[in-house]
Amino acid sequence: MDAHQARSLHESRLMRLANVTGVGTGRDEHSGQDVIVVFVTHRVPRDRLRDEDVVPEVLEGVPVRVLAIGEVDAQHGEA
Repeated sequence: MDAHQARSLHESRLMRLANVTGVGTGRDEHSGQDVIVVFVTHRVPRDRLRDEDVVPEVLEGVPVRVLAIGEVDAQHGEA
C-alpha cells in the first residue's frame, strides 16, 4: 500500500486525535521514502497523551511523521 492509500484509509481517525489539524503525504528528507505527515498544533510528550491520542509511528507499512505547525486559522480572501 502506498502513502496516499494509507493516508486515505486512516485520515478520518487521525483527524480525531488531540492537537491534529491536518493529514497529508510527503517525502522524508533523509531517506527519500514516502511518508504520511500528521500536522499538529504542538508536540506533546507521549507520556502526557492518552493512549488513543498517540499518533502511530507506522500505518499500513508507511512511516508517519508528526510536524508541529502551531494554531491554524482560516484565511478569508476579499472579494
